[in-house]
Amino acid sequence: MTIAVAMKSHITIALLFVVSACASQPAIDVSEQTGAMQLESVLTKQNWMHGSVNCDDNTDPSQDVYKHNATTFIVRQNKCLNFEAPFMYILVGKEKILLLDTGALSDNSEFSFQQQITDIVGKDVLSDRELLVVHSHSHSDHYQGDSSLATLSNVHIVKPSASDVQQAFEFTNWPDGEKTIDLGDRKITVLPTPGHQEEAITVYDEHTKWLLTGDTLYPGYIYVKNWQSYRNSIAKLVTFANNHAVSAIMGAHIEMKQLPGEYYPIGATYQPNETQLDLSVQSMNNLNQQLQMYKEPTKIIFNDFIVEPMSGFQKTISNAARWITQ
Repeated sequence: MTIAVAMKSHITIALLFVVSACASQPAIDVSEQTGAMQLESVLTKQNWMHGSVNCDDNTDPSQDVYKHNATTFIVRQNKCLNFEAPFMYILVGKEKILLLDTGALSDNSEFSFQQQITDIVGKDVLSDRELLVVHSHSHSDHYQGDSSLATLSNVHIVKPSASDVQQAFEFTNWPDGEKTIDLGDRKITVLPTPGHQEEAITVYDEHTKWLLTGDTLYPGYIYVKNWQSYRNSIAKLVTFANNHAVSAIMGAHIEMKQLPGEYYPIGATYQPNETQLDLSVQSMNNLNQQLQMYKEPTKIIFNDFIVEPMSGFQKTISNAARWITQ
């Protein structure tokens, strides 16, 4: 890790701790009303790498790779290398490969993100198809691998900014509309879902029937930057799920424990009792129901995730972290 990257990481962590310590919104606990909505996981992998008590003793690889089938992969990065431990999704079509997010780790003498992706999908497959790289949103733990992939001749990287996303997917009335892309016998749909961040998107995979929601919805502590946009985005996803088969909601992190409503704090590098990655459509429906009831920013506690609107001060801190890390 370079000095510059380390400095950015330490500053960002410090800012995140300030953000988490400044919560001042009223809280509504609906966990008893909604009950536990996680069903049996659609994944055969039950346990992910989850860090260590002492990261100096951690011997796990940099990435934990799950092969769902021959053309679908989920990658989680090591919590001892970056506490965010983001999940990335690789969807392989006959003509293109979609990579959603590139994680929190930059290349160094011991790690090459490009080599990791090559090892996962295979050198022949990667060289034979266009690699389309998109991002769920612009937080720095979701695009650090971009530079490693930029040297590939067949890569198209959509930068994680609102203007680049809108241009790449031809959104003329953001956040309305959706864009369908054919990867080759595998169609994906890109939906604008701002709220957590301005440029946030959700990706639907027609093959697995997964909604890939990034930080918009995942089993963790979800900070919402724009409450009204978030309400509209979740309502949009519910409508989409009512009209399309959705087998699971797949987010970008795990922060919740197996105990209802309990979570690991920001910065945790050891999560031995974390919950499963996928959420149910019913969980999203319950979230939407509560969001429509609370038009004003309100902290809402569910069994499998917590939604926390940012205060004005938190937004300022978030924007500062955004500026530092980009």
